[in-house]
Amino acid sequence: MDSVGMYGLCGCTAKSKMKCDSRWEIPASETAPTSAYSSPARSLGDTGITPLSPSHIVNDADTNVSEQQTFLVVVAIDFGTTSSGYAYSFTKEPECIHVMRRWEGGDPGVSNQKTPTTILLTPERKFHSFGYAARDFYHDLDPNEAKQWLYLEKFKMKLHTTGDLTMDTDLTAANGKKVKALEIFAYALQYFKEQALKELSDQAGSEFENSDVRWVITVPAIWKQPAKQFMRQAAYQAGLASPENAEQLIIALEPEAASIYCRKLRLHQMIELSSKAAVNGYSSGDTVGAGFAQAKEHIRRNRQSRTFLVENVIGEIWSELEEGDKYVVVDSGGGTVDLTVHQIRLPEGHLKELYKATGGPYGSLGVDYEFEKLLCKIFGEDFIEQFKIKRPAAWVDLMIAFESRKRAAAPDRTNPLNITLPFSFIDYYKKFRGHSVEHALRKSNVDFVKWSSQGMLRMSPDAMNALFKPTIDSIIEHLRDLFQKPEVSTVKFLFLVGGFAEAPLLQQAVQAAFGDKCRIIIPQDVGLTILKGAVLFGLDPAVIKVRRSPLTYGVGVLNRYVEGKHPPEKLLVKDGTRWCTDVFDKFISADQSVALGELVKRSYTPAKPSQLVIVINIYSSECDDVSFITDPGVKKCGTLRLDLTGTSGTAVPARREIQTLMQFGDTEIKATAVDIATAKSVKVGIDFLNY
Repeated sequence: MDSVGMYGLCGCTAKSKMKCDSRWEIPASETAPTSAYSSPARSLGDTGITPLSPSHIVNDADTNVSEQQTFLVVVAIDFGTTSSGYAYSFTKEPECIHVMRRWEGGDPGVSNQKTPTTILLTPERKFHSFGYAARDFYHDLDPNEAKQWLYLEKFKMKLHTTGDLTMDTDLTAANGKKVKALEIFAYALQYFKEQALKELSDQAGSEFENSDVRWVITVPAIWKQPAKQFMRQAAYQAGLASPENAEQLIIALEPEAASIYCRKLRLHQMIELSSKAAVNGYSSGDTVGAGFAQAKEHIRRNRQSRTFLVENVIGEIWSELEEGDKYVVVDSGGGTVDLTVHQIRLPEGHLKELYKATGGPYGSLGVDYEFEKLLCKIFGEDFIEQFKIKRPAAWVDLMIAFESRKRAAAPDRTNPLNITLPFSFIDYYKKFRGHSVEHALRKSNVDFVKWSSQGMLRMSPDAMNALFKPTIDSIIEHLRDLFQKPEVSTVKFLFLVGGFAEAPLLQQAVQAAFGDKCRIIIPQDVGLTILKGAVLFGLDPAVIKVRRSPLTYGVGVLNRYVEGKHPPEKLLVKDGTRWCTDVFDKFISADQSVALGELVKRSYTPAKPSQLVIVINIYSSECDDVSFITDPGVKKCGTLRLDLTGTSGTAVPARREIQTLMQFGDTEIKATAVDIATAKSVKVGIDFLNY
């Protein structure tokens, strides 16, 4: 990390700097002689900026943020770890949400309102297909040919798990080849863009332009800022919007989108799991399974229609909530689980985020990993690794077979679940080990998985439930921690949403753990909750009013040196004035409430009045308690360079005021520096990927 402090530079190189500004002296007696510490400001001999007092001016949410653009339609893309989809609504008919047309292909026992998040590139690395089409084409390739093609699935998790995400981060395809993550995400978004525009054009009977569309892309709330920015960059590359027209694209947080949709729920659109009250004729004595079976039947009947009417009213559940009431949204998807606590603000029913989003990689993928671990235990890790490389398409087939059985797991199931092993698995194992799959099962001591003569692994229900256990335990533990926080103690409702929320095992665990604390609600079409909420968010982005800042933001400044308060190695003497370098001047703290559109202002002045190039470096940290830009975990995330040359004719006060503003948007933060005397200004978006 480049850690040059936020100081004005006089425009010369580091080498010539010491010559040109020899007045920066560091008295030998006043530095720690043995310290290997090198101050970024000192090594460059920079002149600096210092706060003008009073510097802490925070103004309220900017009420004049007006919508410059009008769009004909809002299209939301739910880019999921395991499956993805889009939905749209015309701004003239906001009460109708249309879910995308049915996808070709599809699996038995899995509804096709979404498509798998899988992508296939040709051996020349050109986009070939997405979703079922990619999977089926890849599956039909000759095994030797398949090794040349690049097939990727579940790649969204990479953005959550990569600590040092950049524009150059790689993904690994099924054949082991590397490909740029940005390229893959852009291909996927471009595919959705083309599908949606084609469907809109077909429906309208005339060509639909991209400029008519406001796009919304959903991301997990627990993603760090670089991952959110990465998604926006991929969308720009895919042509959904551009940096010049950034407001055409909204990055929505998944639990927020779910929350917005849950407000609209009517009683017939949800299932209540808790023991607190009976809803919709189900008492808590009925099993979860029975309620869900009825709901599934209701969904099956309605599946032919892809248009959902969202009544322009507050749903019955919502009408029970009063000013200040709190509820938790548990968004459990394929890759992550996101927990968000919201509070109602009346009269408009705006949402306020009460507690910083938490969660972790506890999605339904965890169940797949457990299955893979089980296979390694039975057949050997060396074999499974080789099989994945040598027969990548067959491995994909095996995981598809597992997926459909995974969905049949339920707390009260008594009959075994059969998972078909691809022929090439059985064949390759025989070649690899010299004995049969059946022999391996007998020898493995895994007594709850048997071999059936039809070429299937037969798992007892307990064995399948055991695969869910680690992931579900993590979710319950995380929720327990959350419920101990004082802000969360009086929660009225818990909304369980996301694809993994369809799993009866998860529903039962949540009900058992929290059914006596609050009312647990599952929207019926739970896998589409986020998608529909994202459309509603795009139609009315002002519905989310207050968020918690995930990071502390500030700038690096010079302060007057105070003996005993400041560390000696930070002392810098200039023209007889003693300065403390590298001071982190805080704009906003981690976990502080930030209204959408809020402006935070600070005023600074150059430490050297004649300075004409002012460079302001912006820093962020996950810690709240930051004193210096050199503290551990502080990262540079933006630079404002204000060039004031050519303004010498202007009457400039002795203490020139440079006002710095930060505006907190949806997932973007914009910073501006203004020279008050000349009104010259410079803007920058906070950048977490390029520093």
